[in-house]
Amino acid sequence: MQGSANLNLMIKAARKAGRSLVKDFREVENLQVSVKGPGDFVSRADREAERLIKEDLLGGRPTYGWLGEETGGADGADPTRRWIVDPLDGTTNFLHGMPHWAVSIALEHKGEIVSAVVYDPAKDEMFWAEKGAGAWLNDNRRLRVSGRRTMSEAVFATGVPFGAKSTLPATLQDLARLMPGCAGVRRWGAASLDLAFVAAGRFDGYWERELQPWDVAAGILLVKEAGGMVEGLRVGSNPLDGALIAGNDGLFPAFSGTIRG
Repeated sequence: MQGSANLNLMIKAARKAGRSLVKDFREVENLQVSVKGPGDFVSRADREAERLIKEDLLGGRPTYGWLGEETGGADGADPTRRWIVDPLDGTTNFLHGMPHWAVSIALEHKGEIVSAVVYDPAKDEMFWAEKGAGAWLNDNRRLRVSGRRTMSEAVFATGVPFGAKSTLPATLQDLARLMPGCAGVRRWGAASLDLAFVAAGRFDGYWERELQPWDVAAGILLVKEAGGMVEGLRVGSNPLDGALIAGNDGLFPAFSGTIRG
């Protein structure tokens, strides 16, 4: 695996956190039958994974800034660089014993994502990318977005809002417009993996609202380096701001036009 020193540091941190999470994941199934349930246990697993990642990343690059799901943000002595980390994307899947969750790590330089890692420990799939160097899976598989050009053959991914989130009506309208003309829509519950799957050509496109930077920072670079397109859901907006749409270049105009109405 060829990569910069920063990328190698990120991969090492993701694997360490992944090993910790896999060990905890094996316990979740046992906890499902308890009255208390596994919620508190999973929260501790999440926090421990972020602690391990933070220890490695800031240990290796102590001047960089930090933004993590569990520990929030902190400026570094170097104001141009920042780690953006989700130690456990797909917490609900993890909580329910479903093996679809990931560790997501991105490095931002002067407001742009320049290195990215999305690691799926349950399947031992390491998606990684560096600006200008392409996107890759594990040691040597180059990633490319799908070549599909027909909406009726395309499979898309999204996140359907849960609870009382205000964006549910808009998402249902999206689905009503999109689903009659495509081959299917998946809701798998881990934004970082949805974007990694777009980069790998498994999904043809992805969109979602109400996201956080740590959900998507790494995945954005993966898609771009795999030849895909990523934009803010609102034309001209920053995809890191909470709503984005991504897909292969051939389908993007039709896909984005359908979602944006």
